[in-house]
Amino acid sequence: MKRTILLAAAVLFATGGLMAQNTFKGVVKYKVESTGEVPVELREETRSAEIKVSGDDMFTKSVIFTQGSDAILIQGLKTTQCVNYSMYLNALRGEGFEFTYQGDGKLLVKGEAKASDFDSVDIPDTEPGHFYYEYIPSETKQVAGMTAKKMIRHTYDEEGVDHPMTMWYSDEIGPRINVLFGGIKGMPLECTMDAGEGRAITYTATEIVKGKVKETDFLLPDGYETLSEEELETLGTEIHDAIELLQGE
Repeated sequence: MKRTILLAAAVLFATGGLMAQNTFKGVVKYKVESTGEVPVELREETRSAEIKVSGDDMFTKSVIFTQGSDAILIQGLKTTQCVNYSMYLNALRGEGFEFTYQGDGKLLVKGEAKASDFDSVDIPDTEPGHFYYEYIPSETKQVAGMTAKKMIRHTYDEEGVDHPMTMWYSDEIGPRINVLFGGIKGMPLECTMDAGEGRAITYTATEIVKGKVKETDFLLPDGYETLSEEELETLGTEIHDAIELLQGE
C-alpha cells in the first residue's frame, strides 16, 4: 500500500512492529522551538504542549497537536475532534449565505482508522510524494528521562532527492498504534521538521509525569454536537461552495 504525504504536522511520525499494550498513565509535556538558520516566529500558545495518556487513550488541547480543533480524544484507533466552525458560519451567514445546518458550528467529528492503514509505512518507497521509515534500533538517546529510539522518515521529491527527517520515540508510552502521529507504536519524544528555506521546528519532550491522570481528564468539553456523516459532508460542501463564490466575486 502506497502512502502519500500528509500536510498536518501531527502525522509526520510513524514506526513499525507490534508490541504489547502499554499500561503507562501520565502526561507528556513538550517544548517547541525554532531551530533552523532562519528563525520561525512561534505564537505563545504553540511554544509548549502536552498530551494526557492512559494506555491506548490520549487527550490533548494543545494547538500544536490539535491542528485547528479545540481538542482531540484518541481511544485506540478511534478519534473524536472538537471543531468549531462558528467563525466561518457567522461570517458567511453575515454575507447572506444559508446552510442546511442551523446550529452554532461547535461539532464533534469522529473517525476510525484501521490497523492496515499503517501496515506498509516501513516498506522502502522512493516514488515522488511518498515516504517510508528506516528503523535504527541500535541508536538511542535519553529524552526527558526516557530511552528514545531512532527512526528516519525518508521522503523523495520530483527530482528524486531524499528529504530525511530524524525522530526519537518511546515505545513504552502511548497506544500500540498512535493514530494522532500517523501510526507510531508509542509516543514521539523529539523531532525536527524542515519547514523549508532554512527554517526548522523542533518538538522535544521536556517532562514525563507518571500517574497524574484520571478518567475525568479524558472528558470532552461541553457544548459540541454530533452530526451524521451525511450531515457533516453536506455542511463541508456548503461552506466550501460559499467561500468559492466569495473568492470569485
